[in-house]
Amino acid sequence: MNRKIIRTAHAPAPVGPYNQAIAASGQFIFVAGQIPLAPNTGEIVGIADVAKQTQQVMANLGAILIASGAKFQDVVKTTVFLADMDDFAAMNVVYAQYFDEAIAPARACVQVSRLPKDVLVEIDCIAVIKGVAE
Repeated sequence: MNRKIIRTAHAPAPVGPYNQAIAASGQFIFVAGQIPLAPNTGEIVGIADVAKQTQQVMANLGAILIASGAKFQDVVKTTVFLADMDDFAAMNVVYAQYFDEAIAPARACVQVSRLPKDVLVEIDCIAVIKGVAE
């Protein structure tokens, strides 16, 4: 994959582990929004704990990326949906463990009125790799 970080002083600097933009070429993988469900039980992980929920969401994203032949380093865009923007800092601490700030993907983060199963966080992503696993 060819990947170029886009940064300009003519737009606000990121306020977390993400970049203003990423230019990428290769095979795109669009990963559906993941919520904090344990894959083996389907139960919500970390009831009322956004950090634990974010850890499970990232684990779910990671499993899907691996199945597609990608890794977190291949992610070029994420969208974070929070039930409460007051959880932004706690989510961001966990999120930062998965992305090196220097090459982190572009990101949007929004508060929504409700998420599936009343979880606290949902994250989707777009990754770009050279090829897709069979």
